[in-house]
Amino acid sequence: MAFRSELRPLNPGVVFRDDAGLGCAPIGNLFSRVPDADAVATVEAALARDVRFFDTAPLYGSGESERKLGLALRGVPRDDYLIATKVGRILIDDSGAPVRGAASGHDSVVDLSRDGVLRSLEGSLARLGVDRVDVLHLHDPLDVETALSASFPALAELREQGVVRAISVGLGKLDPLERIAAEAPLDVLMEAGRLTLLDRTALDRLLPVAARRGIGVIAAGVFNSGILVDPVASPFYEYKPAPADVVEAALRLRDICASFGVRLADAAVQFPLRAGADAVVVGARTPAELDAFVDGLDSEMPPELWARL
Repeated sequence: MAFRSELRPLNPGVVFRDDAGLGCAPIGNLFSRVPDADAVATVEAALARDVRFFDTAPLYGSGESERKLGLALRGVPRDDYLIATKVGRILIDDSGAPVRGAASGHDSVVDLSRDGVLRSLEGSLARLGVDRVDVLHLHDPLDVETALSASFPALAELREQGVVRAISVGLGKLDPLERIAAEAPLDVLMEAGRLTLLDRTALDRLLPVAARRGIGVIAAGVFNSGILVDPVASPFYEYKPAPADVVEAALRLRDICASFGVRLADAAVQFPLRAGADAVVVGARTPAELDAFVDGLDSEMPPELWARL
């Protein structure tokens, strides 16, 4: 099994895909607004496909992703699914004041302090409508010293109290992620975009550290912002228009996949698992996108394809 015990539903009888998670940034209005009904339908589609790991954050829609996820999971037994959310930013209203309770915000500011961690999680629990989360990531902590001295002791305290089952870090920059993996008391980590068909830097630098310390690895950003879905229709890399050489590389990968009758996106979601990740998290805003993700994970890949890629 991919997920260790602390990353599995507490109900042992529930059917659960432990190689896949739904990223909930899109339902938090990433790039375009997603009505509540569409967000609920997407989460319900995930449950129908046995995807029961949901990754959200206050940053996604300034709380809207968490609110919509909580709405969608209302009535689902709490022990039947896993929620990961994040701390490290505080939501603020349009006057710049911190929001209170279950309110969504207008924006967010970085706060890696112990108090910031506790206040952030308090708001997340209220928006999600739950009394605990299964995984708590520290979100993009570029100030590694403060993260190690203030944030992670607070996360470890929450783990000891049972409010959090596992603690983690979520980052797309390899240098701070590598150091945190080596020094912080992590159960799991989530890398974003560094274990993909286009960027394999985590293979030699991060995965050995995680293996040595017994840290689970969740891969996110597997499409590198869209270019590994379709290099022509979505030529974006790291949330910006992709440089010409990156587009050229993605087109070569697409053509190799096509020569084997395989979609580039399907190879992209399977690659991190083949490389050593425990699970892959992919965002979706519609049931169709969720189905495409799961179908891609299950599609047959000729062994020769991986050698070519």
